[in-house]
Amino acid sequence: MIHNLSKTNSVFNTFLAEMRDVEIQKDAMRFRRNLERIAEIMAYEVSKELEYESKMVVTPLGEIETTQLKEQPILATILRAGLGMHQGMLNYFDKAQSAFVSAYRKYSNAENYDIYVEYISSPSIQDKVVFITDPMLATGNSMVTVYKALLQKGTPKKIYILAAVAHSDALDYVRRYFPNNTEIWVGSIDTELTAKSYIVPGIGDAGDLAYGLKS
Repeated sequence: MIHNLSKTNSVFNTFLAEMRDVEIQKDAMRFRRNLERIAEIMAYEVSKELEYESKMVVTPLGEIETTQLKEQPILATILRAGLGMHQGMLNYFDKAQSAFVSAYRKYSNAENYDIYVEYISSPSIQDKVVFITDPMLATGNSMVTVYKALLQKGTPKKIYILAAVAHSDALDYVRRYFPNNTEIWVGSIDTELTAKSYIVPGIGDAGDLAYGLKS
């Protein structure tokens, strides 16, 4: 199932538009904050689908029955571009454990590349609900590679993929390799890629815009 938040008019679209804007992108702090904010909105929307249980809360004047999360998800992200969205998710799921995967593109020429995973830091994800965040879902290769790497830590019972912008072909690619009950939440679906697999109109290099150029 794919959820495209840009289909509904909300302030989410304002934050995403600012992330795309080449003038506003000159402010790295604002770019990072907008990554965080769109992830916070996604966290709120996805939270509606999770399991809850009743719990009594004692107030200064009495008691009230509330509903609270039955279990915390595991928040996984792909370094380094995913850190901004990860913080937004963590702002809302503040009791959740985190998983980090270092993955990068290694180009053999100007257009062809492979995805390499260098490092994983993760709790067990066996029978857990796992969120995987990455700002850009261009080809789906990184997401699939990271998912396979995370399986070293167990088999989750459900996965949510969250991306600011996705390419339509990447969505098809991801759905071929992820379990059938996986849900994908995106801010927008764009339909063009450059020869180097960057999304058009897209955002640009989210990692560079948030944290500076790589040498």
